[in-house]
Amino acid sequence: MILKADQWKDYTCLDAGDGEKLEIWSNVVLRRPDPGALWPMDQTNKKWQAADAVYHRSNKGGGHWEYKKKLPESWTIDYKDLTFKVSPTGFKHTGLFPEQAVNWDWMSDLIKSHPDEEIRILNLFAYTGGATMACSKAGAAEVVHVDASKGMVQWAKENRDLSGLQENHIRFIVEDCLKFVQREKRRGRTYHGILMDPPSYGRGPNGEMWKLEKELAGLVEACVDILDDNALFFLINSYTTGVSHLVLENILKTMVLPKHPNGSVDTGDVTIPVVNNDLLLPCGIYGRWQRND
Repeated sequence: MILKADQWKDYTCLDAGDGEKLEIWSNVVLRRPDPGALWPMDQTNKKWQAADAVYHRSNKGGGHWEYKKKLPESWTIDYKDLTFKVSPTGFKHTGLFPEQAVNWDWMSDLIKSHPDEEIRILNLFAYTGGATMACSKAGAAEVVHVDASKGMVQWAKENRDLSGLQENHIRFIVEDCLKFVQREKRRGRTYHGILMDPPSYGRGPNGEMWKLEKELAGLVEACVDILDDNALFFLINSYTTGVSHLVLENILKTMVLPKHPNGSVDTGDVTIPVVNNDLLLPCGIYGRWQRND
């Protein structure tokens, strides 16, 4: 299935092509690299030259922002009843992946449709907490937010405050995700919803190495051990080049479905509409198991 993040009002992908995308974040226009935009750029679209900031890649890795006009260090963007901090980072990111709104909505709808259940959510590789805030706002009894980066967890706390969720039960953990899951198993803790957005490569807070192709199956296996018998969902996102959504389908069908046969598996592409030419910009893949009521 192809999912389209088309419910935004404060974000728009104006155009994409030649390995770049042009976006409006609230009232700020950013031009950034995007490996999925492999088709030719529309050279007649003058909006490309009107960007407030342009990210330039370096041949040595990384890159830098060129600011065409003075921008605030950060600003906010709204998605429905959520508010997030946006700030251009040294690695081209802004602190938010707008395409993930399709998964925020999916999880929120599931949580809201089960108001009589006490739903505990575990968000792994949770970054700045878009999904954390969506699940908490939807009514989850508890959301546990785990990320190896102390800076990203602090950013997530800012998003919690911006979305008015200070009184909600959200736990923020700076930890290697697999180690945390294994520890939760020893504690006998279970979760009704587990989601993960693992990087292709990464390091834990103590230098733990992560490579998706080698580690993903083991992490999913550990997560299934703490997936509650009355679980509601299990979600995997991936941006790793060369990994098909069929891989996620096979993982969920062989690792989650046998222990939770009362559900179904759905996989596909996550996309953002490109308004200039009515195309869809591919933004990774998803795989999800959902309990069938």
